[in-house]
Amino acid sequence: MKNSELLLSYIREGKTMTQREKLWLIVSLSIPSILAQISATVMFFIDASMVGHLGAKASASIGLVETTGWLMGGLAHAASLGFSVQVAHFIGANDFEAARRVLRQSLVCCFLWALMISIISIAIAPSLPYWLGGSDEIARDASLYFAIIGLCGIFFQMEGLAGSMLKCSGNMKIPSILNIGMCVMDVCFNYLFIYILDLGVMGAAMGTGVAELITAVLMLYFLLVKSKMLSLVGRPGSYKPKEDTIRTAIKIGAPMGLQHMLMGSAQIVSTLIVAPLGTIAIAAHSLAITVESLCYMPGYGIAEAATTLVGQGIGAGQKILTRSFARMSVGLGIGVMTVMGVLMWVLAPQLMSLMSPVEEVIALGTQVLRIEAWAEPMFAAAIVCNGVFIGAGDTMIPAVMSLCSMWFVRLTLAATLAPRFGLKGVWTAMAIELTFRGSIFLTRLFKGGWSEKFRIKSQELRVKSYDYRYAQIIICIFHFSLLTFHFLVADQEY
Repeated sequence: MKNSELLLSYIREGKTMTQREKLWLIVSLSIPSILAQISATVMFFIDASMVGHLGAKASASIGLVETTGWLMGGLAHAASLGFSVQVAHFIGANDFEAARRVLRQSLVCCFLWALMISIISIAIAPSLPYWLGGSDEIARDASLYFAIIGLCGIFFQMEGLAGSMLKCSGNMKIPSILNIGMCVMDVCFNYLFIYILDLGVMGAAMGTGVAELITAVLMLYFLLVKSKMLSLVGRPGSYKPKEDTIRTAIKIGAPMGLQHMLMGSAQIVSTLIVAPLGTIAIAAHSLAITVESLCYMPGYGIAEAATTLVGQGIGAGQKILTRSFARMSVGLGIGVMTVMGVLMWVLAPQLMSLMSPVEEVIALGTQVLRIEAWAEPMFAAAIVCNGVFIGAGDTMIPAVMSLCSMWFVRLTLAATLAPRFGLKGVWTAMAIELTFRGSIFLTRLFKGGWSEKFRIKSQELRVKSYDYRYAQIIICIFHFSLLTFHFLVADQEY
């Protein structure tokens, strides 16, 4: 098979690709990203396990502020994508000078954005645990953990920006290798700070921050010095942000930022729903989320490949090829995460026992993981479809769809079910919402609203889309039937 760099050049040059070559390109770009995503998840898995063995209170202190940390990270990620999607389009159009021009401006803008987020994070850290309904016994550790993570947000932003730029140029290997290295460093530094220096929860945040700093430096080196397409060495230019670039970045990134902010707010509300259920429920909720992330990280790896391929395809004006990449990526993601969901259902007790020695936490975490396993196929559809939409620069409508699904389906059901069923009710609401979100994202994918930049008039393509729609309906009906069976028949006591 031809290597991925050659096949990516086919997109820019308008050459024909076979189905096998397209699948190989998706897989070859996905595998490094999947490995990096899984290694990152293993990093959080080990972090949570290290802290979990300090006791339920230590796990609860991190779990309490974890969703707010995701919110801040999501805002940083949105800023990076606002610029990297533009770079992908310019690379697809073979305009490398324009791509480098956007890169220069992104370095300045993203640094200032990250600085603002870090200042806000440090300012709210003392009060945040109490806002989230935490008790005095976990508030101090939770506050220190969040403040340190917020301080290191600048490292996270620059590492993410550099990695995103490399990936959109088709270089998945370097970011993946560096992210795996960051995981290894994180484990080593955490062991040093948590156990040897006996800093506990604060040590977990410090270990992660040092690992992010080293990785950010290396990632920027490979982007700015070593990248064939985007290196700025010997290529002088202005770093002053330009109105057109900023406007486009806001158009792409602002809906995603708003989505992350409101989705993060929804996660915080979810934490508020879980908090009154007690320390065991908070710990089980936090640790089960970490375990579940092992299941959905492959989906995010495939989504990153889809973003790169769709972004370059649109820049090159490759209409049919871009749609083909989108559909094949989504199909691959659903297949991989279905297998991961089965494994999570089977291995839930063993995975939870690695996270905590507390029997009550293991038992409750196992129950909620087995509920969530049923939603993984449609969760994959939502994840990879979103990667497709980002590559196309279509972020507004998917953001609205995600927000409506989260607020009107998940939180409404969680608030209704939690008082009666406890944490199991919260995770049931999550499974139903993810299935619903995947269904509406598949509908948008096959209707083609995301690709309005190049309306395809081909009758052949319309026929194929019509056939896919039937398959989509059958998949959704089958999946909802499985969920109904699980909730109403397979677990009658619940």
